[in-house]
Amino acid sequence: MRVMALDIGEVRVGVAVSDPGERVASPVCVLPAPEVLGCAKPFRRLLEDWEPELFVCGLPKTLAGEEGSQAARIRQAAAAISKASGIPHVFADERLSSAEAKRSLREKGLSERAMRGKVDMIAASLFLQSWLDERARA
Repeated sequence: MRVMALDIGEVRVGVAVSDPGERVASPVCVLPAPEVLGCAKPFRRLLEDWEPELFVCGLPKTLAGEEGSQAARIRQAAAAISKASGIPHVFADERLSSAEAKRSLREKGLSERAMRGKVDMIAASLFLQSWLDERARA
């Protein structure tokens, strides 16, 4: 089964996908949030190209493990995306995924400006990989 991760932000949504065997997560792209929330043509094209059977949406949690201040907005957005696309969703802890993505891109020599379009898709691939690894262990 192919799984698609969505790192839902207010401005952008990072997208990553798993291989069909659910072993490896790969970053795909970043789309403007309104295109994803509205199931616009670029997002529908991604769904046609990758044919995911499940969305794994990043849920912001505090370091204490409680849902962060953005969690309600993310839950609402994920439900709307699932309803519009007909694809079910689950949530994964996205704690520190953006910070880890920025660290990784900084190590590759990217500036803050160059990172802007990449952080969200890298973060999506990081929390998707964690979700896949946890599922494989269970």
